[in-house]
Amino acid sequence: MNFKKISTLLIILNCFIISGQGYVGVKAPFINTSFDSFKAGESLKFRIHYGFFNASYATLELSEEVLNNEKILKATAIGRTTGLARFFFKVEDIYETYFNKSLVKPLKSTRNIYEGGYTKNTETYYDYKKDVANINDKKNSKLSTVKIEKNVQDLISTFYFLRNHFDVKSLKINDYIRITIFFDAENYPFRMKFLGYENIKTKFGEINCLKFRPYIESGRVFGDSESLTLWVSNDKNKIPIKIEAGLRIGSIEADLEEFRGLKHPFKVNINE
Repeated sequence: MNFKKISTLLIILNCFIISGQGYVGVKAPFINTSFDSFKAGESLKFRIHYGFFNASYATLELSEEVLNNEKILKATAIGRTTGLARFFFKVEDIYETYFNKSLVKPLKSTRNIYEGGYTKNTETYYDYKKDVANINDKKNSKLSTVKIEKNVQDLISTFYFLRNHFDVKSLKINDYIRITIFFDAENYPFRMKFLGYENIKTKFGEINCLKFRPYIESGRVFGDSESLTLWVSNDKNKIPIKIEAGLRIGSIEADLEEFRGLKHPFKVNINE
């Protein structure tokens, strides 16, 4: 059992497999929709497991806050290993992102993590006039400024940006959504391939889903592209239902365990 891979999947799960803004000159099915797929009070919980072996849980919660006299949304993502996985490789990850409601652009991000002895505690502020991110490394008492791509998203805001800004009806099989993310002081090119539609059996019943294959360029933080598959509800909510990371033997899976506060009705086919 690869416990390090569990922490990687937790990172990916916490940010809905990442997101960002389409590259100039590259076709991406984005539309000018704003604040339609979610609302404050939404909460999602996922169970990450290897077969029947529970490895960890991850949650995503959305609340309304005030930042610089502006009403904004705060997204909090928490990932923790549990049971035997926690004994071998303890993970305690907390990510917070503050973003404006209309454009879903990150204004402030915090990252406080513990992964098998590795710790990090950072605070990032985004300056879109200068296209830079100002990073406060609290652990090492270090300030730095890093250039960011135009209209970049961070790990957590990307989840909400994609839900509001891609047109499901325009997607065709084998289409790519090409975007950029900013993570750990680096800009990462990312693409996500649309594989089609599939009905997924869950604890709630059968859910019609959009199926994607995410790819991310390897770098200092992320290794080579993993064998990942993502299923998203084919409705106005567009929430992740299932994530699968292939291993040499079997796979690690993340399944939607609980949900509340969705903005739109959640359609589930219940088989008697």
